[in-house]
Amino acid sequence: MTHAPHSPDAPTRPLRPGLLALTLALPTALYGSPATEAACSLATRPGQPLVDVPFDVVDGRIHVQVRVNDSGPYRFAVDTGASGLARADARLVRRLALPAGAPTANSDGVQTAATETARIAALALGTVRRSEVTALTRDYNTRASAAAAFDGILARGFFADGLLVIDYPQRRLQFRRDIQLLPAQPGTLSYTRAFRIPVTIGTVATEAQLDTGANVAMVLPTALYRQASAGAVRDGERLTLGHGQLEAGRAWLAEPVVVSGLTLRGLEVRVSDRYPEAVLGAHALQDAVLLIDQRSQRIAICPRAHRPG
Repeated sequence: MTHAPHSPDAPTRPLRPGLLALTLALPTALYGSPATEAACSLATRPGQPLVDVPFDVVDGRIHVQVRVNDSGPYRFAVDTGASGLARADARLVRRLALPAGAPTANSDGVQTAATETARIAALALGTVRRSEVTALTRDYNTRASAAAAFDGILARGFFADGLLVIDYPQRRLQFRRDIQLLPAQPGTLSYTRAFRIPVTIGTVATEAQLDTGANVAMVLPTALYRQASAGAVRDGERLTLGHGQLEAGRAWLAEPVVVSGLTLRGLEVRVSDRYPEAVLGAHALQDAVLLIDQRSQRIAICPRAHRPG
């Protein structure tokens, strides 16, 4: 978006009091009170996003173009299940000769292990630029096809100081600070631990981690699956985690999964004795618009059918 430059020679006239009052009232008149406006309407609110970019999806996962140390662009996944600011694939570390950082402990939900790190001087998506980033690093592409290969990951910390909007149907990602989700705003969910949100499976109310980096619809601990469903569990291939793999069966949920305004039916879920919590993954989100605001610890999940605009 371009803006007309301000001329230093143009006279500056103060607004008349009545005009000032009208100007300040315009946002409320146009959009309603911020505290009562439905959260999903913010997905199409006019304004000036800091980031407004397309993304591609492979096996449910989002990929955007990112600049690293002012070079690139490089293909990075957007992973709300990953802590910190970023991850760097081993081949990117080699290509850019990124200096090593100190190893750090990292958990994949099942195991905690020491993980190598690399230092990135500047990491940029659109006009959002993070400096002196410590990125966990490993080979993320050993088992990936050429189409699914990526150079790194933008983790949830990269988006911590604004509103992240992931519009799966439109394949568009925005990041902005001019609007936010507010406490008790209609259509929002609160969380205390990122990003665990309330879900209902049939008649069972529980909590699930919202994870755009998980290429599954849902993962359920065996005990929780048995509580929610009487369906059979068949053998399935192993789940790949950050520090290894674990056995996980497959099952079709006859019961609906309800999260915010989204109702999911006929989900194929992965069931494991070893995974400790429910996960709502990328395959379950493809018809939704996500709004995540870490400033207020609120999330909105908007079905495509209810997407405004």
